[in-house]
Amino acid sequence: MSNYITEIAGTPTGSQLALFLALSAAILHAVFGALQKGRYDPWLSRGVIDLSYGIIAAPFALFLTPWPEPHMWLIFLGMVLIHIVYKLSQAMAYSLGAYTVVYPVVRGIGPLVTVVVAGFVFGESFTLKQWIGVLLLSLAILSLAVVNLYGSEKFQRKELYFALYWAALAGIMVAAYTTYDAFGIRLTADPFTFLAWFFFLDGILVFPWIALARWQKMETTPKIIPLIFRGIIGGFIAIFSFGSIMIATRLDSVGEAAVIRETSTVFAAIIGWIFLKETVGPTRAVLMGLIALGAVIVEFGG
Repeated sequence: MSNYITEIAGTPTGSQLALFLALSAAILHAVFGALQKGRYDPWLSRGVIDLSYGIIAAPFALFLTPWPEPHMWLIFLGMVLIHIVYKLSQAMAYSLGAYTVVYPVVRGIGPLVTVVVAGFVFGESFTLKQWIGVLLLSLAILSLAVVNLYGSEKFQRKELYFALYWAALAGIMVAAYTTYDAFGIRLTADPFTFLAWFFFLDGILVFPWIALARWQKMETTPKIIPLIFRGIIGGFIAIFSFGSIMIATRLDSVGEAAVIRETSTVFAAIIGWIFLKETVGPTRAVLMGLIALGAVIVEFGG
């Protein structure tokens, strides 16, 4: 499988597979968001999910994939640090603001910054049509946050400002980890070595311990079995979602993969409408259509 990915990278076949993987990542990310939406403390959810995928990845990292090249250890260190900042900022945003407001801000900023940074790091260039698609998609996602804000119940203005600050930082960190990890996965001979060690290190080092400390300070703790079950399901989804987008960036344009992934906001709304019985409404439907249109323009406007 590793040899096949290396062989088709940069070819039309690789581009088609990258598109499929990016769309798969978008759908899985939407499922992941619905799974952790509002039921548990975000720090606990993150810690249990991280520990789950760390344990799942351990045998692959230690025994089943080739050992990382010596130069990869510094790459892994930078990778872990970037993801720590991302997850801290995301958890802070979720703690202070409504999910439906915070999530679109994070996802709307990410692709725009990623396209710019990928241009400097990988020498990628977008046509005018593609830039129009990126702006259309990002503005439509951010507009979803505004619509959801004014359609929500009362909110504290001071908390909202802090929530938006952390959400914006999380969006920038999405761009940072997408670009950095795409750089890292291209430096190793076997992309699955990179993925296995990413999930192993990222899963066990920080957030499980934060979650444990938070659990010990809680006066009333949630039932442990449902939390663990949710963490295991979330761990598998995270592996397939992040793994898909990383392989997509190995095969083709980092910027295009990042933009396609953010159609997850559309899939999240569809999941909310079908399974969670949430109201979409005409305004949200139009914005979701614009998000999809922006992604199509980016993919076919090159």
